[in-house]
Amino acid sequence: MSAPDTGPLSGRRAQAARNDSRILDAAREVFLADPDAPVAAVATRAGVGISALYRRYPSKQDLLRALAADGLARYIADLETALAAEAPPWEAYVACLHRVVEGGGQALAQRLAGTFTPTPELSRMAERASRLADTLLDRVRESGDLREDVSGADIVLLLETVMLVDLPSADRGAALRHRYLALLLQALHNPVEAPLPGTPARQEDLVARWRARSDR
Repeated sequence: MSAPDTGPLSGRRAQAARNDSRILDAAREVFLADPDAPVAAVATRAGVGISALYRRYPSKQDLLRALAADGLARYIADLETALAAEAPPWEAYVACLHRVVEGGGQALAQRLAGTFTPTPELSRMAERASRLADTLLDRVRESGDLREDVSGADIVLLLETVMLVDLPSADRGAALRHRYLALLLQALHNPVEAPLPGTPARQEDLVARWRARSDR
């Protein structure tokens, strides 16, 4: 009995997987810069037809949910790696934030907040990421290396700011993003010259961003 001819099907699946990867990569770039950008901008950046994009993601909401899920999964993996590391807390924390900036998932998830209705699974992923981030922050704070007047929400918003650096260069500003993260980490590391003005951002502020815009 001859084996079934799966060559063409495998080829189509491989092409679909490549298209999906290109669409998600393009969508990260487009929506990180402008969460309100049209889906057509994603198709153009990805180099695929709009019909190919809609076959995979029937609506912008579907695409945004997929991006948020991917970003949260990357962020969770980065946090778990840091918590499992045997390095000193500050070193593990620094390495983690550089991985977060490299992947861009955490910042993208925050940028997309409020642009779509999250599914229960996305909400569970966000809660898990928040718990892991709090655990990692507590660990590095207990080491005495992290300045005392910043909150976890402060750092989330600072990382989002770093991720907005984008230039028309070969690496689209990646080297500068890591440079500015290093500068930020120096400001976060004890000893510090002076306390920060105002009050820290709150986790409640980040949660509020996830409300649908129509509910605001």
